[in-house]
Amino acid sequence: MLTRFWSSELPYVIVVTLVLTALLLRARPVERSTYLNTLWLFALGIAGQAAGLGAAKLGLDNAARVLDVLFRIVWTIALIRIAGFAFFRFALPKLGKSLPRIIEDLALVAVYVAYGLSQLRYAGVDLTGILATSAIITAVLAFAMQDTLGNVLGGLAIQLDNSVRVGDWIQVDQQSGRVIDIRWRSTAIETRDWQTVVIPNSQLMKNRFTILGRREGAPLQWRRGIRFMIDPAVPPARVIALLEEEMREIMIANVARAPAPSCVLLDFVAGNLLYELRYFLTDLQEDELTDSVVRVHLFASLQRAGLRVAEEQRTTHAVAKDEAHAESVRQRELQRRMIMLKQVDLLAPLSDEERKFVAERLQYTPFARGDIVTKQGSVAQWLYVIAFGEAEVRFEQGGRPPRLLGTLGAGQFFGEMGLLSGDSRNATVVARSDLECYRLDRASFQALLLARPELANEVSKVIASRKPGLETARAEAASAPASMPEPAQPALLERIQKFFGLK
Repeated sequence: MLTRFWSSELPYVIVVTLVLTALLLRARPVERSTYLNTLWLFALGIAGQAAGLGAAKLGLDNAARVLDVLFRIVWTIALIRIAGFAFFRFALPKLGKSLPRIIEDLALVAVYVAYGLSQLRYAGVDLTGILATSAIITAVLAFAMQDTLGNVLGGLAIQLDNSVRVGDWIQVDQQSGRVIDIRWRSTAIETRDWQTVVIPNSQLMKNRFTILGRREGAPLQWRRGIRFMIDPAVPPARVIALLEEEMREIMIANVARAPAPSCVLLDFVAGNLLYELRYFLTDLQEDELTDSVVRVHLFASLQRAGLRVAEEQRTTHAVAKDEAHAESVRQRELQRRMIMLKQVDLLAPLSDEERKFVAERLQYTPFARGDIVTKQGSVAQWLYVIAFGEAEVRFEQGGRPPRLLGTLGAGQFFGEMGLLSGDSRNATVVARSDLECYRLDRASFQALLLARPELANEVSKVIASRKPGLETARAEAASAPASMPEPAQPALLERIQKFFGLK
């Protein structure tokens, strides 16, 4: 009995088991519990077989024989398991190869079966009798384990035809997530809600599922669609051109540059036109967050263009209470604009009545973070006043990265030269954060100057005092000496008067 227990190979088996376990724990610490549990099973087998030796010394031969056989099987199974882990999870990855987990599971099961048959033969069991009745046994097992066999065969089919791979994003019955493992019985996916969903392999084989973002020869990206409705009074070509141009200019995280975002007219719904803004998502984990950012940019773009997201067309009767509320909201907004305009030094020469005239004609103009507000070199006769947020002023240098000239915050303005003299934009302004602006057009300011021409002189003084600072900043950004400014105020006054037809 002692010879059987303490054979010449057993010390080597123990050492090999400990070494393999140590290698696995170091290489794959996330699976620590699996390897330690297997090691405890091995130790239990060794201890049980030693207990059989003790029973033999006490004269309990039958008990000793049972314990010896039983616990030898226990530690041998643990050894097979540790060796299988070491081969599939340590040796093969070191050689640059990685087999699906289902292959590992089936290989270990095959070794377990082979070892079990060898033990039966060693115990004197006649295997020919078993093979003679194997057809009946197979039929009974197949009937009793049809679900399990279906899962095993489904897992093999998935691996063989490569229809689903670890790392793929799939959608099954409105449940979507990333495949993290394909085992002999099931496939596990992690959802965006930090849930792990286990799907039987037979279900994947029987039902239709969708692999998200995979296209032969193309990077991983998934087309998303943001739907919205616009009043039919707005021509569809205008809406489509506006959104496609703006969305292709904006850099949004996780939005692919190619294919570029596009806008299509989908349908006519409840008296409105239904559109869809489409883009390709590059990080499928961030679908809802990216949708939200795209919606913010979409909403800001529509508001800048004076377009409102439409609701279902309905006939309603306005009541006095609603009209009074609307007038109250309008007066509060007008008062807010008046307070803001008092902080703008360009409009300081205006009287309260003139300032109210301007406030009533301001157009609300929001921008999302990263939007280009004005482009250097473009011609646009708008004056912008910032109500909320920050903007960056950048000088484009032609082939070199743009230089930052400064930042603008609430109460500051830009675009005055385009409004007052028709000059092209001498810098690019980009929204540093979500930005709320009001803009004033040339016609509204012209009405003020025609009513009080002397305003042109006072406004030109404000602009002349502001211009040298900008010229100096531009010269520093371009690494060139600043040119001597011309007599700015008289020349500027003459240009303003000529531009607005005052002389």
